[in-house]
Formats: sequence, C-alpha cells, structure tokens
Amino acid sequence: MSAVDIDDLRRWIGNEQRASDIVTPGLAERFEATLGHSAYRGAAAAPLAIHWCLAPPAVQPDELGPDGHPARGGFLPPVPLPRRMWAGGALSFHAPLSVGAEVMRVSRIADIAHKTGRSGELVFVTVEHDFDCDGRTVISERQDIVYRAAPSTAPATPGQPGSPAPLPTAEHTETVEATTALLFRYSALTFNGHRIHYDVDYARDEEAYPGLVVHGPLQATLMLHLGARLAGRPPRRFSYRGLSPLFHGGPFTVNAVRSGDGLDLWCADGQAARTMSATLVF
Repeated sequence: MSAVDIDDLRRWIGNEQRASDIVTPGLAERFEATLGHSAYRGAAAAPLAIHWCLAPPAVQPDELGPDGHPARGGFLPPVPLPRRMWAGGALSFHAPLSVGAEVMRVSRIADIAHKTGRSGELVFVTVEHDFDCDGRTVISERQDIVYRAAPSTAPATPGQPGSPAPLPTAEHTETVEATTALLFRYSALTFNGHRIHYDVDYARDEEAYPGLVVHGPLQATLMLHLGARLAGRPPRRFSYRGLSPLFHGGPFTVNAVRSGDGLDLWCADGQAARTMSATLVF
C-alpha cells in the first residue's frame, strides 16, 4: 500500500510564499569568486543565476529535517518520501537583475503529481517563482522538485543500467573539478543545508550515494554561464533537466553545441555520461 496520500498533498497546490532580499555587492563578489565572471556583465548588472542565492529559508536548527532541509509541511507539502532532489526547471529573463536591487520572490505551488518509476514511488512538486524589482518581474521560474523512496542497501551509481546514449559532438567544452570546496562554497552561497552536498557519511550511509552530490542548480549555472559567454549577451529562456547524479572527487565537463537560435548544453561526468541537459534561447 502506498504511503503517499496524493489527494491530501494536492491541498498544498496554490500555497504561496513571499520573501525579499538584496543583491549585495558582497554576494556578487562571493558568487563570482566561486563560479567565475559573467561574460557580458557590466558594472551594475548582477551575475546570471545569482537569484538562486536570494532569500533562502532561514530556520532554526530544531526546524530542520534529518536531511538538512527545513522540515516539510510549511510552504512545501509533507511528502512522506525521504529523498529530495532538484530535478530541473525553466527560466525566463525579462530584464537584467542589478547589484544593489531589492528583490521580492513570490513563490506558488503549481502542481503535485504522484508517479511510479523504476526506483519506486515518486512525487513531483512544481513550484513557480516570480522575482520582482520595483514592481516589475525580472525573472520567471519553474522549479521541479522530485521526492523518492528510500534507497536500497546497494550503493547508488550514476546513470541507469546499460550503455549510455552517445553524446553529441560538443563545439565548446569546459572542464570543472568537482571538489569539496566548490560544493561547500555553493552550499554556503545558497544557504543550502541538504547534507548530500557536504556530509559524505550521510550521503553514503543514509542515501546510498558513492560520494557527495553536485548541486543541480550549480550545474545549471555553469551551463548558463557558458552559453552567455559564447553569445556575449544574456539569454531570453533557459530550461534544464537532471538526468543522473553527479558526484564529487573528479572532473566533469560543461558542453555546448549551437542549435537553431540558441544552444544545446549538457554536463557529463568522468565516464562521459550526461548528468544534466539544457536548452538556451537568445
């Protein structure tokens, strides 16, 4: 019998939350020290994807769940499946975000769906965010969160069984070292307490991963920055999807190939398996 009462969880659809923050010069400096300089950024423009560092939930330690996230049942529904991942999403850029800007994020639960996959039960929660400055929406976002059942006793491995699909030929490739320092600094930038990104014992023993997991939005940011550097201008739309976990301890690549009026991008691990794919439109 399923532990998921989807009808009860769907009562959270329409739940709304507002939070505000300021894009400080110090945040922009720390962000670029961690992720590199934006190609087209002027003196006042904030780096692309810095909005993921704004207004994170700031709860007391006793309000955290065992995975390091805020306990469920507030803004997000109390999904009874223990493993949570950022599965993908989409961004629309309406206007530049400036350093010094005060930003209001309006978040809304748009959908909750219950499915069954090869790994068992899955619950997908879709969250829509609008980032507003001076009464104008500068970024619209769809965020896809997936909750999964507890892992088996066997350690998780990247990708699915069988041979991975052949990768396209990249026109541009950058190599990034998935160090513990990179993961720590990105967790600090985003105030992300999810233990799979910094607590290797928890990642291995509780969630059966072979190592620390590289953040989904970190990979998405690197793809977004590569695309902007190649075009020399900010994009209009960016969508991305997680394919398999990426782990720390070695290099991974960020890749791009031109496609129509934009770029197809992907991250790949040391075995050349795609971990995230994306599409960028200018």
